[in-house]
Amino acid sequence: MITLNIHEAKTNLSKHLKELTEDKPILLCKRNIPIAKICAIKQKVSKKRPIGLAKGEFTVPKSFFEPLPDEMISLFEGHGV
Repeated sequence: MITLNIHEAKTNLSKHLKELTEDKPILLCKRNIPIAKICAIKQKVSKKRPIGLAKGEFTVPKSFFEPLPDEMISLFEGHGV
């Protein structure tokens, strides 16, 4: 964990952000008292997922394509029943 006081963070934050990883967060302190933690976020997957990745694992029932009942549509529109 990287521990920085506010002055150090303002001065050298970009340098410390390069060291930031999911396992090594930055603890931001005010007069040596922790006030915040800066954590790395997961990076997006750089390669595209293949089409049909879950093929054969489930089926969509025919009822999925049927129109919704009027009561359900009223609820979605905020009118109540």
